Amino acid sequence: MLIDSHCHLSFKDYPPEELNNILTRAADNEVAYMINIGAGEGVFGNDDALALAKAHPQLFCTIGIHPHDASKLNAEGFDHLKKLSLDEKVVAIGEIGLDYHYNETDTQDIQEKVLHQFIEHAQSINKPIMIHDRDAGFRTYDILREHNAKNVMIHCFTGNQELATKYLDAGYYLSFTGIVTFKKSSELRDVLKNTPIERMLIETDAPYLSPEPYRGKRNEPAYVKMVAQKVAEVKGLSFDDVARITTLNAKRFFKLPMPDLTTQVAYAIRDSLYLNITNRCTLACVFCPKFVDYEVKGYYLKLKKEPTVEEVLTACGDATAYKEIVFCGFGESTRRLDALLEIGKKLKDKYPDKKIRLNTDGLGSLVHERNILPELSTCIDSLSISLNAQDAATYVRYCPSKYGEKAYDAVKDFIKIATQYIPEVYATVVGAPGVDREACRKIVEEECGAHFRFREYNVVG
Repeated sequence: MLIDSHCHLSFKDYPPEELNNILTRAADNEVAYMINIGAGEGVFGNDDALALAKAHPQLFCTIGIHPHDASKLNAEGFDHLKKLSLDEKVVAIGEIGLDYHYNETDTQDIQEKVLHQFIEHAQSINKPIMIHDRDAGFRTYDILREHNAKNVMIHCFTGNQELATKYLDAGYYLSFTGIVTFKKSSELRDVLKNTPIERMLIETDAPYLSPEPYRGKRNEPAYVKMVAQKVAEVKGLSFDDVARITTLNAKRFFKLPMPDLTTQVAYAIRDSLYLNITNRCTLACVFCPKFVDYEVKGYYLKLKKEPTVEEVLTACGDATAYKEIVFCGFGESTRRLDALLEIGKKLKDKYPDKKIRLNTDGLGSLVHERNILPELSTCIDSLSISLNAQDAATYVRYCPSKYGEKAYDAVKDFIKIATQYIPEVYATVVGAPGVDREACRKIVEEECGAHFRFREYNVVG
């Protein structure tokens, strides 16, 4: 299911008699919740937004003043909005911010004053902040950082990569609209591609910014599905991946009802089925995200106990639809070599034509003190081996273990020998600072005879 993180359903563009049909179309297009924005029609437009949210369980709302209306806010109006914002149906303060698009310099001081007021209020009641930022990005950023604002969403992000990086480095969410579907929005799609989906929300901004092919017509929450589809295309993910992750992001940001975290033994990303059979590792890679949390692409992977062979096979269900099955969780699968081999052989018997891949640190032979590749060849069709550095010193800096620099040569030897046993062998390198991509490529291709694959730093799954 999807969440439209920003729409204006209480605007006059939506006559009351049409609302039920609009909500039905949203549900038919897999939209579970909609965040109705109070700002945009002065102070009392917020009352309408809250009333609508209270009347429909799938609607929540925000309270705020659009920067275009900043000059209309007086002390009495601000007190009124502060009272409204305490309602449990109000999930954020916004949209607030700065809009310098029309270069009305006489209003900029007023806009900034109102922005300061609402940020302080949001922090005082511990509610997230939804920002409107148009042609004022760096000033908006400075004000947010001045307040040390934490839980912030940049609504309808259309800025450049430099601004996106500053917002992302501050821990903020970027929210994308139907603009990403426009033919001339290639620069914004590049920003979207470089934005971790874990820091991304999707929205319509309805009634504005309808995606293709509805551009120029009234937008509505059902069309957020098209935004999700475009995100999936640009990010190289499936629609289900985007729906799952952006919905989880929105629930966290807006503090909506959340399901209990359930550990996944088998989990799908794109058209691959991944198997999470252990959390044990040989390495303590500094870039491993499990030192922050155990979540990957919307799945929770911390195991309370290692699953049995039968539990893993049951978790796989019917794997017919997947392109491949991959041993890859938040741990090194070869640490459970016997279980890996038994699971792999049973899956190979059941799906003889399906690729079975193992993502590994390449230290299995070192750990087990024997060449394990002949055993792996009985069920593994493809290996993805983490090299991660051009020399032993760099490797130890990023991938420390009890084996020290000895581990680096062990990985290289494993890659070389693997090409004799496994039909498809890739060696991967994470682009951490100081890692020489070209030097690694030469080691993999010329010295080890394997395929080379580069992985972006801090992008998991």
